[in-house]
Amino acid sequence: MPDFSVDLDALTRAANGIHDVLEELGAHKVADIDCNQAAFGHDRLAGTVRDFCHRWQNGVMNLTHDGAQIADRLAQSALTYHEAEATAVDALEAAWSGANPADGAVTHGLEAV
Repeated sequence: MPDFSVDLDALTRAANGIHDVLEELGAHKVADIDCNQAAFGHDRLAGTVRDFCHRWQNGVMNLTHDGAQIADRLAQSALTYHEAEATAVDALEAAWSGANPADGAVTHGLEAV
């Protein structure tokens, strides 16, 4: 049997870390870069910088959207693995005790209330 394990805490920490970074990114918009157009000394240069910042902001928004999807999938994976493990534990404990896990008689080593 192959050796396989999933670090649920690592998946959860990764998801939470990505959400934290995305929250920080959302608090700081590229458009908030304080720059007076007169400081450029040239109207075309000022317009080019403004356009660049607009495209940059669009890129940041796309990255944050993708990052949010990754974080959500990591969190869902952790939850799915946790539920699968709980189901397997219940089934093994039921088999060991002779109970039927569908009856709810065994729940993670604790008697059902």
